Amino acid sequence: MFRSIVRLSATSGLLAAALLTASTVHAQSGMPVRIGVIGPFSGPSSDFGNPMLHGVQLAVDEINAVGGYLGRPLELVVKDDQGNPDVGLKASQEVANTPGVIATIGFCNTGVAAKSLEVFQNGQMPLIIPCATGTPLTTKFPAPQSYIFRTSARDAIQAPFVVDDLVKRGWTKVAIFADTTGYGEAGLKDVEAALAAKQLKPVYVARFGLGVKDLTKEMAAAKDAGANVVFSYTVGPENAVIANSKKEIKWDVPQVGAWTLSFPFFIDGAKSAADGALMAQTFIAEPSNERRAAFLSAYNRKFKQKIAVPMAAAQSYDTTYLLTYALLGIRDSKFNGPAIKAALENISRVYYGVVSTYDKPFSLDDKDAITPNMLVMGKVKSGAITFAYPEDARRNLVVQRKK
Repeated sequence: MFRSIVRLSATSGLLAAALLTASTVHAQSGMPVRIGVIGPFSGPSSDFGNPMLHGVQLAVDEINAVGGYLGRPLELVVKDDQGNPDVGLKASQEVANTPGVIATIGFCNTGVAAKSLEVFQNGQMPLIIPCATGTPLTTKFPAPQSYIFRTSARDAIQAPFVVDDLVKRGWTKVAIFADTTGYGEAGLKDVEAALAAKQLKPVYVARFGLGVKDLTKEMAAAKDAGANVVFSYTVGPENAVIANSKKEIKWDVPQVGAWTLSFPFFIDGAKSAADGALMAQTFIAEPSNERRAAFLSAYNRKFKQKIAVPMAAAQSYDTTYLLTYALLGIRDSKFNGPAIKAALENISRVYYGVVSTYDKPFSLDDKDAITPNMLVMGKVKSGAITFAYPEDARRNLVVQRKK
């Protein structure tokens, strides 16, 4: 039997899959290939959890439309972790014990992911993280043995990227506002390390729990410490509290941070106070080239809405294709964990994705697909995210490859 995934037609608004013929393979036609998907599809992190899920669903629909894996459709086993580490752990255990699940795409929250990593590592089930950015997630286990892969920009590259921008702008008196979750804890360390590399130290550090409603006292202390920029490391609602607290004390300094400043819970919650905020981005929802235009169009047609968090959708979309490319390298359909891990580490075909042109995105010694050259600086402008610099918009015409 000869099966292949072919380049999808432009008229259907799909991007592409590899031309890969699997010769003399007798696939079990009709039996689905099951993939776990775990994320916060309800609760305070659902603003980027649902776009993540939508990105996976869009890619699966496209792949199934041209034959799936050798005639076998991809089937999703979806679990809502609610942004809660304990719920996420239970969901991970359920996915790992679901018959036929061969790999998992999952996690938006660093703390939720961290509590579940051993489920996948000990069970030898590959996990590809499309959203969570905490640096420790892909360093917990030695890379050659690790089953944990990632297609989002880890904070160890986001933090230095933003710090470099701050220094260029002359904003060197930094106040850091970081929550007490695993995400905030790891992000704080990455920002402090990035500042130290520039012989700088934060002039003030505030820590707070999720659900905080007012940070005016801490904001006043940051002002008194002489800060000229606020670097926030938390999720959407709390980012809005930071912006609103800054506005409340009538302190007009910029707010900068990682990709979470692009979330609706921040932009809608802070309203005018969000305007001008700067953040690291791998993907901005502007049709800057054919691939991105096709992706945005396909998403809009399927879900009848703008993408709430474009990075989450684009990264999870690319993740699904990368996993499928890896599976197509397994010609005997024997989807055991070590075989899929090795296939991910040795993807032989270039995938022309939305975020990146993926040429050997993973290896035995490197489980992170995103490199600093893929980042651009985004800016909140009139309730939307656009490029902070015209040169980034021009550079974005060419999709970057891993360096």
